[in-house]
Amino acid sequence: MSPRDLPLRQFLPRQVAIDGYGDQFFHFAGMSHAGSILALPSGIRAWAPAAMAQVDAGALAPILAEAAAFELLFIGTGADPAHLREPLKQLLRGKGLRFELMPTPAAAATYNVLLAEGRRVGAALIAV
Repeated sequence: MSPRDLPLRQFLPRQVAIDGYGDQFFHFAGMSHAGSILALPSGIRAWAPAAMAQVDAGALAPILAEAAAFELLFIGTGADPAHLREPLKQLLRGKGLRFELMPTPAAAATYNVLLAEGRRVGAALIAV
């Protein structure tokens, strides 16, 4: 079974800051998770993609389903900058989402700052 076949496991039913990351882990609210995560208004959950090449419409589906709840999405691309294919950009824009792609450390830090300011943000973070 591949990671893409696993159900999205929700860890926390509320939005919180990312406390740390590295070695393929994220730490948040006293918990840790091995692998990529989504940090959305509905909470923190596992996210299947391990690399930007694996981000497809299916991977974006939980983000799109919640698009009305936030305005800005930070996409953490892993250790290095990466691009999102144009059809996927159109899917996000079609739901009214603005988004920024940057390496995961920068995406997590920026997400934390704006979340602390009370902004309506989300993050899709590839583990580094």
